[in-house]
Amino acid sequence: MSKALSRPVDRVMARELRGGEFKRQDSHFREWVGVHPQSGQPGLPVSAGRYHLYVSLACPWCHRTAIVRELAGLGEAVPISYVAPFRDEHGWAFTGERFEDGPGGSYIDPLNGWKLMSEAYLASDPGYDARVTVPVLWDTQNKRIVNNESSDIIRMFAASDSLGGLGEKDAKLDLYPPALRANIDEVNLRVYDTINNGVYNAGFARLQGAYERAFKRLFESFAWLEELLGKQRYLLGEQITEADWRLFPTLVRFDEVYHVHFRCNYRRIVEYPNLWAYTRELYQWPGVAQTVTMDQIKRHYYTTHDELNPKHIIPLGPAPDWAEPHGRG
Repeated sequence: MSKALSRPVDRVMARELRGGEFKRQDSHFREWVGVHPQSGQPGLPVSAGRYHLYVSLACPWCHRTAIVRELAGLGEAVPISYVAPFRDEHGWAFTGERFEDGPGGSYIDPLNGWKLMSEAYLASDPGYDARVTVPVLWDTQNKRIVNNESSDIIRMFAASDSLGGLGEKDAKLDLYPPALRANIDEVNLRVYDTINNGVYNAGFARLQGAYERAFKRLFESFAWLEELLGKQRYLLGEQITEADWRLFPTLVRFDEVYHVHFRCNYRRIVEYPNLWAYTRELYQWPGVAQTVTMDQIKRHYYTTHDELNPKHIIPLGPAPDWAEPHGRG
């Protein structure tokens, strides 16, 4: 068995925890489909059905790709497969288990018949020796990974050509409009550093000081968002952008997981009136609720991180009312 397939996940993750602070590894595969929105350079050909998305709906980075795929109407153009939410020493796996919450129905790979997500990495780079992550955008023609960076994938999915213009929605989806790009990039940076990745910085910290720094920055950003969303509907004003959909997967997991599991326990999202109403609005967007699989989310976090929850007991609560009217127009 290859090194990348056999090495325990905990040993790989140890690289990201050196010095007591969590340092997420950089994504390895960064090819582009279509024209790159910043460089203007053409990438791989746009072709409906050529690319396949692999995700875990438990994972927030995957969740953003599943949402934008749905919003862009790419259900037929970009098929999707789901790995199981529980990740053991072998990494993300296709267990064959059936599930009822969310789309898909079972954790299988009908395209390649893989048992482990690491097989895609080794097929693309036999020398790959880092942590195997999802999401993965797979090229069915060249038989290799195109991209494993969620921020790239959502930008490709939201491009005006909709991967060949073969999406199911009539309206074009523009989540990264040229006039707002600089501001979107600025907001994305703060949200990623202090919120999306900030909860992990707090949860996986092995030194008190590292935990406290991450904790403080997280709740400073929540206070900033609460004030901002009291003045405008979305992060960049009255138009929803990719910044909102990058933030949402962390917010929707916060009270059920991060507040307890990652010790981010200063306040819950439901205690921020503007932020809570905003989170409910995004949850209630057509097609989004079906991507929120709370059973899978809680199973993943509470049964995967042995260091944080060695008994694998999954909390039953809380149970916020996601259907409550958001009152935001």
